[in-house]
Amino acid sequence: MTGVLPVALEDATKIAQALLLAGKEYVCVMRIHSKVSEEKVRRIMSEFIGEIYQRPPLVSSVRRNLRKRTIYYIDNIEFQNEHILFRVGCQSGTYIRKLCFDMGEALGCGVHMAELRRTRAGPFTEDNRLVTLYDLNDAYLSWREDGDESRLREVVQPMENALSYIPKIYIRDSAVDAICHGADLALPGVLRFESGIEPRDLVGIFSEKGEIVAIGEAKMSWRKMVSLDRGLAVEISRVIMPCGTYPPMWRRRSGSSHMQGTEIKG
Repeated sequence: MTGVLPVALEDATKIAQALLLAGKEYVCVMRIHSKVSEEKVRRIMSEFIGEIYQRPPLVSSVRRNLRKRTIYYIDNIEFQNEHILFRVGCQSGTYIRKLCFDMGEALGCGVHMAELRRTRAGPFTEDNRLVTLYDLNDAYLSWREDGDESRLREVVQPMENALSYIPKIYIRDSAVDAICHGADLALPGVLRFESGIEPRDLVGIFSEKGEIVAIGEAKMSWRKMVSLDRGLAVEISRVIMPCGTYPPMWRRRSGSSHMQGTEIKG
């Protein structure tokens, strides 16, 4: 397989799991084993759009349990003899090789994947400043030899770019250090947020300057955040920003033995 592969460096590895959950897009060439009409192929492929059941192939790094995955679209279908080219957008964790096999079973003739290229991984696409390892090596050598950081800054992106696809909640400066010390986010620390957030959504917690502080699971919808003054907004699952980046302006509630009860001054 070729194409887009995000690589996390240093502290950015903390967000790798969140990036793995993002949707993917592939361009695939599959080879059909016997003659089938284009009309039938298109009809069968359209039936795989939506929620499907899929068992990982024998050669995989996960348990072969039956699971649900979503196929968002299959389009740009082209035919050339026994080869079929198509573009597919899918939920993370979808095996395109297995998708081809299952479509072959539905066609009744057998199909296998011949080539695969990932064209999108979360917010990163082939048109979005895609670089090769050679580009990275050249930028690094330029920095080491000439002290020129400009090229290195072009090829190594801020970790915030990797989280552009998830809903964002911006918090007060007075709340940042408490979150860095493990506190869950309560509504008094929230400054503003994007609409559309629902309970259990993965959300990014950002400073007023747009720096990533943490990621977590929303515990209430954005509508409740608008209407309420108190309550737990986000349960933090991963702290990204180091402690001490912002000055501490928080205190524990009296009698509280854990950080979830943290009150925010401000």
